[in-house]
Amino acid sequence: MISRRIALGAITVGAIAAPALAQPAARPLRFVPQSNLASIDPVWSTAVVVRNHGLMIYDLLYGLDAQYRAQPQMAQGHEISADGLVWTITLRQGLRFHDNEPVRARDCVASIIRWSKRDVLGQRLDGLAEEIAAPDDRTIRIRLRRPWPGLAWALGKPSANICAIMPERVARTDAFTQITDATGSGPFRFRADLFRPGDTAVYEKFAGYTPRAEPTSFLAGAKMAHFERVEWKIIPDPATAGAALQNNEVDWWETPLPDLLPLLRRNREIEIGVINPAGNLGVLRFNFLQPPFDNVAIRRALLPAVDQRAFMNAAIGTDAALSVGPAGMFTPGTPLANDAGLEVLTGPRSIDAARAALRAAGYAQQRVTLLSATDLPVLQNLSEVAADLMRRVGFNLDFPGMDWGTHIQRRTNRGAVDAGGWSAFCTTWEGLDVSVPGSHQPLRGHGAAAWAGWPTIPRLETLREEWFDAADDATARRVAEQIQRVAWEEVPFIPLGLVRPPQAWRRSLTGLVTGGSSLFWGVRRV
Repeated sequence: MISRRIALGAITVGAIAAPALAQPAARPLRFVPQSNLASIDPVWSTAVVVRNHGLMIYDLLYGLDAQYRAQPQMAQGHEISADGLVWTITLRQGLRFHDNEPVRARDCVASIIRWSKRDVLGQRLDGLAEEIAAPDDRTIRIRLRRPWPGLAWALGKPSANICAIMPERVARTDAFTQITDATGSGPFRFRADLFRPGDTAVYEKFAGYTPRAEPTSFLAGAKMAHFERVEWKIIPDPATAGAALQNNEVDWWETPLPDLLPLLRRNREIEIGVINPAGNLGVLRFNFLQPPFDNVAIRRALLPAVDQRAFMNAAIGTDAALSVGPAGMFTPGTPLANDAGLEVLTGPRSIDAARAALRAAGYAQQRVTLLSATDLPVLQNLSEVAADLMRRVGFNLDFPGMDWGTHIQRRTNRGAVDAGGWSAFCTTWEGLDVSVPGSHQPLRGHGAAAWAGWPTIPRLETLREEWFDAADDATARRVAEQIQRVAWEEVPFIPLGLVRPPQAWRRSLTGLVTGGSSLFWGVRRV
């Protein structure tokens, strides 16, 4: 079971307070997301922008509250058998999809099964479940081979991939094929007819949505949509996005360029703040299926030269409040973060040592393709530092730039670099996702079913199960230390440090929900 202490320790979430006299929204809420919406399927994609889209248009059976505890959301509640093996979940009355069809238990069953093929915790359910069934229209029955107290947490977590509740006809789509029908179950509906990829995505308040009666608490409680329409404006150029925010052409910018923050702070009509206090862990990910990073010695060769501070300064600037290092395999500042083996990144840095290690590993000058997302400044800056590092160490580097949508598509290619494949890429993972082994996709080692890179590391899988079975927090921490030591040996990825990117919005917006995702319920204009 994932407790608050084990999930995120003392990280605080909540909402940005709204004045008592909030006025109705007279125009759409205009939001500049971090990148183009390259997919509409939050089960197929792990991209944050796709997850945020998913949380707008789909509801979940459970939602995490401000203390990261799972609370019933679409579920009215549940009962667990005395032996812990059978969960009986009852749906709330009055739930509807955006085509006004009722949400039935069999829709939820199909959605859970599809999610269980892709998500890191869903895959655990896939292995544990003897049965996922719908005895009637409001009842879901999950029969397990072993007790799993954290099941509700897994079904309600906001981290990719989310267990989005879709109509059965949509959820029957193969989990490795993207959906084309975005009929949702959440407070906003997606206007596919108005979607212009690379320019605008439009969402409208769904009149048939029935919020819960409890107060909003992160992903739990009432999801009250106060705007009739939300428009995502795709503006890749940071200067253009910054000007649009200052000129009141947009209301909210998810990823302002750090260099522009001083200018934005001088504008009294703009607020700067951290929506996600857990931050994002920078990751250099390797492709285990193709040379040269199918060779563990070549993956290890980079470690003596990695300078996390250089990566963080490039990604987010030198403001100490916006980055944290050194960082191991788990989110810094959370209970499972530890320094086991961390000396591989905190000891003296040496390009020469890395070069020698690369030669000893037998690197044969194979072409290395490092993907770069040019429309996401944090990722582009991380990638630039990684590219420079790889060249100095001695890799024969190809460094193609592309937009984030193309990047997401390309990294699904498991072939050789000459066939459109890849060798490595930089990205970030939200702190909540990588704070515990259960939801830590970059630390999975289950081969073809793993996240992009597809490592096969049986020891990581065994230790992950030991963590799930840990009887107390002390045991869980010991297992986390073992996991980190194995990760330094096998190098499924290299942590690059933690960033806490601020967001920027017009002061006329209030009620922004903090805790992780960019969420659109509760937000008002005054």
